[in-house]
Amino acid sequence: MTEACVPAGPPPFSRPVAVETVGDKGLRLDLAASAAECAALAEQDGLVALRDLRIEAEITRRGRDRLRVAGRVRAVVTQHCVVTMEPFDTEVEEPFEVEFAPEAEAAAAYARAMAEIEAAQDKAAALAAQPDPPDPIVNGRIDLGALAAEFLALGLDPYPRKPGVRFDPMIEDADEPPSPFAALAKLKKE
Repeated sequence: MTEACVPAGPPPFSRPVAVETVGDKGLRLDLAASAAECAALAEQDGLVALRDLRIEAEITRRGRDRLRVAGRVRAVVTQHCVVTMEPFDTEVEEPFEVEFAPEAEAAAAYARAMAEIEAAQDKAAALAAQPDPPDPIVNGRIDLGALAAEFLALGLDPYPRKPGVRFDPMIEDADEPPSPFAALAKLKKE
């Protein structure tokens, strides 16, 4: 990740977990965001509102220094319909599974993955075939809140439509391909 991609300041939803608290049998967590955290995440993600954000996670050890986190993030989001511009609620549920490794190991895995992609003839195919490198364990901690915020954002519909609303393009003659200037010509005639 480049420096330009890193948001300034603390994340709006943070739940750090110390690696040493994860025993051999793992750790199960069910966490919720406060109303203030939901409001900050809604602003960050360009949502009208966000409520009932929960993360359920199971953390297991992968050797001495690595962790695997699997679970799901759930929330109710309010977005504007791209057709009617009316706000409406949607439930988002996004599963996740992420490996974590010490910072140096995670950085080395990322560098190897990027070098393999850069060296490939077909970069898109190389990227698709490349397994995700582990996320870094920073100062002996992982942040389940930041992980939840990331997967919540991935689960959002970029073009949300209110249930039952359809977008019907104005095509009058199906035999002719639509012209980008057809609507302007129609207005000029009227």
